Amino acid sequence: MSLRSDQIEELVEQGTTELLARAVDARSLSASAMTTHIRRAVEKYLLRDDEDASADSISSFINALQADDLCLVVACELGDQTAWDDLVERFSVTVRSAARSATSNEDAAEDLAQSIWAELHGLKRKEDGVPAGKLAYYSGRGSLAGWLRAVVAQLAVDQHRKQARLVQTEEDSDFDRMSRDSESRDSKVSSDTLDPEQAVAEKFAARDLQAALAEAIEGLSQEDRLLVKLYYFDDLRLREAGAVLGVHEATASRRLTRIQRDLRDGVQRALVEQHGWTKAEAEQSFAEVAQEMDIELESLVTPSAALNERAPGA
Repeated sequence: MSLRSDQIEELVEQGTTELLARAVDARSLSASAMTTHIRRAVEKYLLRDDEDASADSISSFINALQADDLCLVVACELGDQTAWDDLVERFSVTVRSAARSATSNEDAAEDLAQSIWAELHGLKRKEDGVPAGKLAYYSGRGSLAGWLRAVVAQLAVDQHRKQARLVQTEEDSDFDRMSRDSESRDSKVSSDTLDPEQAVAEKFAARDLQAALAEAIEGLSQEDRLLVKLYYFDDLRLREAGAVLGVHEATASRRLTRIQRDLRDGVQRALVEQHGWTKAEAEQSFAEVAQEMDIELESLVTPSAALNERAPGA
C-alpha cells in the first residue's frame, strides 16, 4: 500500500529533526530550513524510481545522508557568510586537486578551480535574492568532497567540449567521450538537472585510485611485485609462490600480508596527500572502487625478467 503524501511529509520532517540532532555542527539551522532540501532529495533519488517506497526505505534514505555536509551546504544557500568561508577553507585543497587532475597544466587548473567557486555560489539570483548556484544540487547522499570533485570534472568536460571545436586533441576526445557517457545516463546535462554524483564522480575517482595504486606498487620491491603476480595473477598457491622465491610458505604468507598492508597504506596516503581525498573517503574507496574499476594491474606488478629467472629450475 502506497504512503499518502501527508505520511511521506511526516517521515521527512521526522528524518530532518533526527539529521539535525546527529550533525556535529547544525549551523543553527531550523528544521523548516532543511526540510525542503531533504524532501527534494527523497523525491528525486527514491520516490521517482519507487513510488511505493516503504516508510522504512524513506527513513533509511534520510538516515544515510551526510548530516554535517548537508547542513553546511544549506547554510551557504541561505547566505550564511561564515558557512561559505568554512566551505572555501575546508575544500579549497579538494577543488584544486580535482582541477589539476582534470586539466593539462597548472594555469588551466587554477582557472578551473576559480570557476568552480563562482558556479557553486551562483552568478544569478533567485526571486528571493538567494544566489542560484550549483550547491542546491548537492543531495547529501555522498560526501561533499566527492561531490565537489565531480562538479570540477563536469565543468572540465564542458570547457573541453567548447574548446574541441577549435582544437581537437586526444585529451579532448577523452573528455567528449566522458560527456557522452554522462548524457546517456541522463538526457539533460544542464545546470537544472546536474547530478554529478552519478555523472562523472566514478570516472575521476577511479582515475585517482589507479594513479595512487600505480605509485604504491612502484614503491614495492621487485620480489614483492613478483609475489603479488604469482599469487593473484598466476594463481599459484603460497607454497608454490614461496618456492619460486626460495622461501617457506609461512614466510610467503607473512610477506603477502605485509604487502597488502603497504599497498593499502600507500594508496590511502596518495589519495589524501596528492588528490585531496579525506581519510575516510580513501579508506572506503580503496575497497569499493578497486573492485569495480578496470585496472591493468598485472602489468604494474610484473617485475623484470631478471628476477623471474631466479625461480628454481628455471
